[in-house]
Amino acid sequence: MASKPIAVVTGGAGFIGSHMVDLLLERGFAVRVIDSLVGGRERNLEHQKDNADLACEWRDIRGLAENDALFGGARYVIHFAGIGDIVPSIEHPTEYMEVNTQGTVRVLEAARAAGVEKMVYAASSSCYGLADTPTAEDHPIRPQYPYALSKNMGEQACFHWHKVYGLAVNSIRIFNAYGTRSRTSGAYGAVFGVFLKQKLEGKPFTVVGDGSQRRDFLYVTDVAEAFFAAAETDRMGEIWNLGAGNPQSVNRLVELLEGDVVYIPKRPGEPDCTWADIAKITSELGWGPAVSFEQGVEKVLAEIDYWREAPLWDPESISQATETWFKHLAS
Repeated sequence: MASKPIAVVTGGAGFIGSHMVDLLLERGFAVRVIDSLVGGRERNLEHQKDNADLACEWRDIRGLAENDALFGGARYVIHFAGIGDIVPSIEHPTEYMEVNTQGTVRVLEAARAAGVEKMVYAASSSCYGLADTPTAEDHPIRPQYPYALSKNMGEQACFHWHKVYGLAVNSIRIFNAYGTRSRTSGAYGAVFGVFLKQKLEGKPFTVVGDGSQRRDFLYVTDVAEAFFAAAETDRMGEIWNLGAGNPQSVNRLVELLEGDVVYIPKRPGEPDCTWADIAKITSELGWGPAVSFEQGVEKVLAEIDYWREAPLWDPESISQATETWFKHLAS
């Protein structure tokens, strides 16, 4: 009996990474996870704990050796590991460059030494800055803060390794992923985590501006499907934008979640709309979103207790947490 193909998922205990692990296991892969557990949680893979095809190592990608045994014999490397959030990146830019950029170089070198068939990099649409919409892959790159810069430099490293060393790499620029297992701790950030905790506590939703801003929300299992397609394709050296191609307003989200609202000041450097032009990924990979926004929100609400341990934000704590944001991005 032939052995199963091997896939390495960096950040595999994280939000998107854990769903990627589920998909790969379903598709008949043996999966190896590396995660520092800074943002990821062992709990996200608890349902797979008895799966003999899953192996996990809780360590930092910055410590990877060029010939790291974790990558030995791997067909695919799906690289999600990194640190997110805008404000912490402004306050600690060195750490972001070390993890998101230099950490990616470590992954690239380990993948190259192992002779992997394909690596898929999880890039960020934040590289476009305040972008024209819908946003195509050839839009100018204008990172507004260190997180965006560090992720884009990681992507540049990927394509440099493709050009110089012949490593087969594709990159997917994720717009606004949401769904079950999204992060519950750390800095003030993603709207879903903030709102879900507020709903659990019976507190009003803290809506930025007037709530008319729109985000290209894509449910997490659709994200995982796109990454699998990017690994399986014969194409290499490609970049794809990934969203639903159907932006939803924050007001629509509040309507679906049901609750009272309190409005807080609009923040500098934030776009009024994020909107992925998904023509390239749909035509080249045959991928398309399968979960509607309404269905996705329903799935999240069905598991709302997951966010019970998340921090509770209110207008005062948000104001304090975003002081650096206003200071450095106001111009």
